[in-house]
Amino acid sequence: QVQLVESGGGLVQAGGSLRLSCAASGRTFSRYQMGWFRQNPGKEREFVAAIGWSGGRTYYADSVKGRFTISRDNAKNTLYLQMNRLKPDDTAVYYCAGVYRTYGVGSGESEYDYWGQGTQVTVSS
Repeated sequence: QVQLVESGGGLVQAGGSLRLSCAASGRTFSRYQMGWFRQNPGKEREFVAAIGWSGGRTYYADSVKGRFTISRDNAKNTLYLQMNRLKPDDTAVYYCAGVYRTYGVGSGESEYDYWGQGTQVTVSS
């Protein structure tokens, strides 16, 4: 089992950057596939990016490809999301998620078993 805590959200102007972090508890973080999702009130949770257990494989939603970078440091039990060239449409609560799996890189919300509490990202125009 793993517990996830996001940080790094905030208010930024369009075109700016933010880096989100997700700290994971437990000794087996390196065995977890990890992902980032986001959600706005009244809307469904949306896939943003995912990374395999070793960090060797990544997958992005088309809406963030080329602007966001997902990475992980297994020695620090931490997942990251570097967000550049932010747009107002990126405004949302961002959640990190994990599943104990050493294969594949999934984008489906139902594939993930563990979720953080979320961190708010607001991009002003």
